[in-house]
Amino acid sequence: MNIRNFSIIAHIDHGKSTLADRFINITNTVPDRQMKEQFLDGMELERERGITIKAKAVRMLYKSDAGEDYILNLIDTPGHVDFSYEVSRAMAACEGAILLVDASQGVEAQTLAHAHLAQSLGLKIIPVINKIDLEHADPDATEEQIWEVLKNPVDSSRISAKDGRGAREVLERVIKEIPSPAGSPDKPLKALVFDSFYDVYKGVVIYTRVVDGAISAGKYITFYSKGTSYKVEEVGYLNPKLLKSDSIKTGEVGYIIAGIRDIHEIKMGDTIFEKGAVIDAPLSGYKEVNPVVFAGFYPVNTTDYTALKTAIEKLNLTDSSFNFQGETSKALGFGFRLGFMGLLHLDIIRERIEREFDIPLIATNPNVIYKVLAKDSHGAKGKYIEVTNPADFPHYGDVMDIMEPYVLANIIAPLAYMEGIMNLLKEKRGEHIKIEYISTTRVIVEYYLPLSEIILDFYDKLKSVSRGYASFDYEPYEYRSSDMVKIEILLHAESVDALSFITHRSRALHNSRQICEKLKALIPRHMFEIAVQAQVGGKIIARETIGAMRKDVLAKCYGGDITRKRKLLEAQKEGKRKMKLMGSVEIPQEAFMSLLKISQDK
Repeated sequence: MNIRNFSIIAHIDHGKSTLADRFINITNTVPDRQMKEQFLDGMELERERGITIKAKAVRMLYKSDAGEDYILNLIDTPGHVDFSYEVSRAMAACEGAILLVDASQGVEAQTLAHAHLAQSLGLKIIPVINKIDLEHADPDATEEQIWEVLKNPVDSSRISAKDGRGAREVLERVIKEIPSPAGSPDKPLKALVFDSFYDVYKGVVIYTRVVDGAISAGKYITFYSKGTSYKVEEVGYLNPKLLKSDSIKTGEVGYIIAGIRDIHEIKMGDTIFEKGAVIDAPLSGYKEVNPVVFAGFYPVNTTDYTALKTAIEKLNLTDSSFNFQGETSKALGFGFRLGFMGLLHLDIIRERIEREFDIPLIATNPNVIYKVLAKDSHGAKGKYIEVTNPADFPHYGDVMDIMEPYVLANIIAPLAYMEGIMNLLKEKRGEHIKIEYISTTRVIVEYYLPLSEIILDFYDKLKSVSRGYASFDYEPYEYRSSDMVKIEILLHAESVDALSFITHRSRALHNSRQICEKLKALIPRHMFEIAVQAQVGGKIIARETIGAMRKDVLAKCYGGDITRKRKLLEAQKEGKRKMKLMGSVEIPQEAFMSLLKISQDK
């Protein structure tokens, strides 16, 4: 079978999308007049930021040097740690992977993570060293690092994806070294759902890899997880646009349209089979992903709530690695709490909602899942419960223990920057595991780190202390008991749930003062004095006061007895006192947005 299914895996910015462009050029998949840089990165956000967010599949027809015709199904994958779920899904639909490494940067954290993932899935790995045209490229040292990572001295192809040097040789290696798909055209239909998106006119478009049998229009298919059946209306290939075909055969990658309008019917990693047929077992699919960072999304205009729900559901179909549920806030109204794979993931989803669906959003402070042990209603020891929203924390008097998630972090950096990196890890409450040399100038550092310490500014600070040379990757490790406290923000003696947050006790005073100062600057003055307070365990630990707006009641007094002036001042004072008792504080949406943005940048 002359079919090869493979993906390109690499650290961010090592040239995956550029190499995919060269393959498209070599195979004449897209006419030259339609070709543009980062062709597969069709999303405006991807092109702006220069990163791949969604894995993209494309079918290429290639005539080898030996004169044989091949079908090459390429999946271009993201490189950032937040999108590693996309990479794992892409690899499940392949038999091999091109491991791309920048000759000037060498092996980095995501290179390591992706290589180990490919090895665990049993994929054939072809190491490729890119950017050999750069002046400071060091392909020999890079090849040694690749050997160290793969624990195997494998020949690496040396290429320049930018000018196309060596790209054709890589395609020849794909044909020779990556095995053709296993599977039988004579067996009943069995196909893997590896991606999908929602089209306004066609409904749900499913990306699938056919493992056994074939699928064509007119057939009735059943989804294993839900048991629901649909009539196939259209099938075809990803070229990279949808190209209609009569059928998708064994080993091929393509799309299915079956008039599915309910986006909840599709589950990533599901198995498709023919209605009425009996299959021995479903395909292995994917392990469920557990989001690690949570934030509340609220529409700025409350009338946009229904539109926001629709937008989140549609995005969830193309990106099943985030989850969501409805929630309400006294301060912000109705919204949703979403779980993400990381802070960049959060930022991308927020921006996509605002751009693609034109819904202005307020996103609350990101936080992680805490496990809280609290007393039950009888005062006895209860069970650990998972809490994703600080507003849902039990009363401080009932809390017996708080456990926070730790991750196993890998940092690869030049030896010269290790002092700054170690100081940063110490500041973030890290626990040292080991240091390993991968060359005379580069090291891998392993640390246990609290997840709450890395979701906000860790990545930026790491880049700063290493001048951009350090790379970072992490995986969930375990929960540990920590001295965490909930900080409640009180405005005019009323708690504002949307501004509550969890922090380590050692940081409580500093963070409380900081947020009170920011609120004082952001909230406009009212007719009465407003106290901005931060409270931990029922005790006020920080306070700022927003002075009252005051009319000059003495302006009309030209001379006269002092008692008259005093009488006017006393009357004003009494009025302010009554206002203070009865008044409520209006917090403008802009203040929430500014405050939450500042706290994400701190």
